[in-house]
Amino acid sequence: MSMTENIKIDFLRNIKLFSSLSDEELYHISSKVAIEEFKKNEIVLQEEDTNEFMYIILFGTAKVTQTTKDGKEIILSIHKSDDFFGEISLIDGKTYPATVTATDDSLIAIVSKKDFYSLIFNQRKFLENLLRILCMRLRDSWKRIELLNFKNATDRIKMMFLILSHDNGQKTEEGIVLNIKLTHQNIADMTGLTRETVTRILDKLQTSGEITVLKDKLIRLNEAFLREEVVL
Repeated sequence: MSMTENIKIDFLRNIKLFSSLSDEELYHISSKVAIEEFKKNEIVLQEEDTNEFMYIILFGTAKVTQTTKDGKEIILSIHKSDDFFGEISLIDGKTYPATVTATDDSLIAIVSKKDFYSLIFNQRKFLENLLRILCMRLRDSWKRIELLNFKNATDRIKMMFLILSHDNGQKTEEGIVLNIKLTHQNIADMTGLTRETVTRILDKLQTSGEITVLKDKLIRLNEAFLREEVVL
């Protein structure tokens, strides 16, 4: 086994999609996976492209966006290491509904449509993991729809933090840290608010002690936030 294959298997072993597979199964899959580097702000997948690949982030982050008719960018989600995208086009044969752009220098595994179906038909554990993750995404989509129904801007932001905490939250003694860096503009684009409104609300939440912006710009949801969130 070459060093390249060893590195691939080490990366794949830490991906939820492949987490149930044995070393032998991972070795078989590694031959079907290409790994590419994407620079910060480089487009990985363009909206309305006819996609022939599934992408798995091994290292880095990427944002999924759509552009409205008036040119406003809406962030649908932010992918991090362990996340994958592009599989919907492989399943339904339609063009991809959003643009995916690397937000950091990223290392991404690429699986062709042919190999994707080979994994589905020949690796039961892969299929089970895929279905489980797709169900989680569907539930997450329902929550995001609920978020947009909030007329109160503060509730929108708090609901978004709660959604992000499910996949990106790390529990600490002080609260839950969102392990994803968000600018005020990112939050605005994810909630349909203006950046100025987001800044005002974040300042209010910090003053009330509900959140803390840490030195590395990560956001911690404090006990006061979690206690208040239950009654939303």
